[in-house]
Amino acid sequence: MAVLRSIERRIEAIFEGAFGKAFRAHVQPVELARKLAKEMDEHRTASVTRVYVPNEYTVYLSPQDRDQFSSYEEALCNELQEYLGEHAQRERYALPSAPLVRIETDDDLEIGVFGIAAKMARTSRSVPIQEPLPRPVFQPAPPVLETQAFTPDIPLEADIPTYALLLEGKSHPLRNQTIAIGRSHDCAIHIADPNVSRRHAEVRPDGSGGFALIDLGSTNGTELNGKRVSNVRLSEGDTIAIGPIELTFVRE
Repeated sequence: MAVLRSIERRIEAIFEGAFGKAFRAHVQPVELARKLAKEMDEHRTASVTRVYVPNEYTVYLSPQDRDQFSSYEEALCNELQEYLGEHAQRERYALPSAPLVRIETDDDLEIGVFGIAAKMARTSRSVPIQEPLPRPVFQPAPPVLETQAFTPDIPLEADIPTYALLLEGKSHPLRNQTIAIGRSHDCAIHIADPNVSRRHAEVRPDGSGGFALIDLGSTNGTELNGKRVSNVRLSEGDTIAIGPIELTFVRE
C-alpha cells in the first residue's frame, strides 16, 4: 500500500507541475468534492470498535477561484457537506457531528490551486452509523496541489500513543495520525524559519504499527540521521533534520 501511495504522489506531482502550469483553470466543485472525500479517508483514526474521521473542513481558494462561487457559495458548502455525509455513511465512518465545510480565501494561492484543512471538532454527541447510501453523481477529476491537515484537538477512543517527536524538549505524541511539519501555521509542528517549506514533511502511520517520514517536495530537503530522504520508516532514536531544527523519534 505504501508503494502504491508513493507512485500516486509521483503521478500527482507530474500533473501538478508541468501540465498543471500549462493548462491551469479555475477550481471546479467536483474537484473539491473528490479531494474532501480523500482527506476524510486519509485522516481516519481507528478506535476500539469504530473508525473516526474529521468533521470540519476548511477549503482555501485563490481570490479569483472564490469569486466564481460568490453567487452560490452557501449552497455549494451545503452540497459538499451532504456529499461528505454520504461518503462517511458508505464507508461506515464515525463522525463527532455532521460534516461542516467552510470556504476561505488565501492570497498566496494561484488560480486552479486549493488547500484543505481537516479538523476533528469537539462535540457532545456523535453521528450514528447508517447503512450505505447510493453512490453520488460526482465524477472523478484530476488531482490538485498540496492539502493542509490539522491534528485532531480531542482525544478519541484510540490506543495510548507509544511514540512521539521531541523538539527542543517538548514532546509531540503520535496518536496513529499524520503529523505535518513546516512553516505554515496550519502544521501541527510549526517551524518559523525561511529555510523550511510551508508544508515541509509529514510523519504518518505506515500501516504496520510504526511511522514513516515523508518529504513533501520541500525546497531544502529532509534529512534522517544525516542522510537526505524522501520516504523512510522511522526507528526509535532517529534524528530528523528540517532546516536548522532537529527532532528525535522516541518511544514513550
